[in-house]
Amino acid sequence: MRPTLSLLFTLVIPLILCLSCSEEQDFDQFDDLNINPAVASSIFSFVADEDFINTLTAVNTFYTQTFIFEAFSEQFVAERLLEGTITYEFENTTSKPLNIIVEFLDAGDNVLDFENFNIAQGPNETQTRNVEYGPNGKPLDILINTASIRVTGRNLGDTVSVSPEQDARVTMQSAAEFIFELVE
Repeated sequence: MRPTLSLLFTLVIPLILCLSCSEEQDFDQFDDLNINPAVASSIFSFVADEDFINTLTAVNTFYTQTFIFEAFSEQFVAERLLEGTITYEFENTTSKPLNIIVEFLDAGDNVLDFENFNIAQGPNETQTRNVEYGPNGKPLDILINTASIRVTGRNLGDTVSVSPEQDARVTMQSAAEFIFELVE
């Protein structure tokens, strides 16, 4: 019985392995590989409470800040940007309707683009807006040429009303996700 079993292993199994179906390996697939990583980051965040907004009786602008934005200052990075999405999230629990403007500025402080948010008096639910850049949205040149971002908040209401909400405030945050091409 042993010689038969030995013959089976030495002749039949190698024969089966040689005749089995297999594809020729294609190691050139790497040339067709697209690597497009997504990079996510926070851009800015601000909070202003209702007491602070009410102290500004002469002007209706309660917040102005310019943030340096040099995400694409390196040519290598700017050339490989494929698309991106900036997400804005805001919540208003104050008794005031508000207007918030986000401006994208070039190196000479010229406005390349802006987003305008009219926010109803609170309390209201957290609201989100996604702005796309690239093939399905605004031109990528806006992001590539942006050197800074200016955020301005304006009170469209009065300066005496007070929200029934405890710790009434306006909160705005932004984050971005960019997709890059690594292989040309």
